[in-house]
Amino acid sequence: MTQQQQPQTQPHLSLFRGWDDRGKHVWSPFVIKLEARLRFSGLKYDTAVGSPRTAPRGKIPYLEVTEAHHDGGIIETRQFSDSALIIQELVGAGSLPALNDRLGASQRQHDLALRAMLEDKLYFYHTWERWTQNYYTMRDYTLWSVPYPVRVVVGLLIHRNVTAMLYGQGTGRFSAEEIARFRLGIWTSINDVLVESRSKRMARADGDRDREPFWVLGGEEPTEADCALFGFVVSVLISTAGPDSRKVVKSFPVILDYAGRIQDKYFPDYEKFF
Repeated sequence: MTQQQQPQTQPHLSLFRGWDDRGKHVWSPFVIKLEARLRFSGLKYDTAVGSPRTAPRGKIPYLEVTEAHHDGGIIETRQFSDSALIIQELVGAGSLPALNDRLGASQRQHDLALRAMLEDKLYFYHTWERWTQNYYTMRDYTLWSVPYPVRVVVGLLIHRNVTAMLYGQGTGRFSAEEIARFRLGIWTSINDVLVESRSKRMARADGDRDREPFWVLGGEEPTEADCALFGFVVSVLISTAGPDSRKVVKSFPVILDYAGRIQDKYFPDYEKFF
């Protein structure tokens, strides 16, 4: 049998999430976003711990892709970092479908704007809350694998770096009350969109699909924005380092319904987050 005739095997994917919490979501919205993207497309993967010290670009999550011969011999192992770049790599390799290709130009713009609001605005508001208002909780979760005496020193270094980053980015220049208003405004706008989307889905649903997910752009299938939004909702609900944000999100039943339906369908093996 020639090389061209050899049966092809699917690559093996290992997702490094930074924490040893099998069967649970972790606090990083970008880890949850990437897991959702894989599960929406039915792509199988294993989870592993890893750490920023061993990660490409020093970032969590990162993905290791191992491709093998038909007889199981390893061909190549590659690592990719940054959730957006990982998705682009898998789409380019044909392992994932391009979710947004079916969207019109206006919908693609809305999808991109929603992701930018979450990842380039809300993320920093949550980071500020976790690292400045709930420092010890965040430190101990982030540095769970580090011995306590070292954790104290490393935690202070991280806190100093995060504080400087937030000040340079702009979030650190606002008061706690102003940041809280910004966070509430974003979650309120997300809730308003999801209320419309759920109404559209319920209008065209039958009894057998009553618990099917509904999607943020109101379509029949998820888009890239749904991966990011699900990641941020779940991250807020499970993180004990952001109690104010958790209280805000839990005050919106439609947001909880949105995430709960996705959880039930795509993450039945994971511990429920509320």
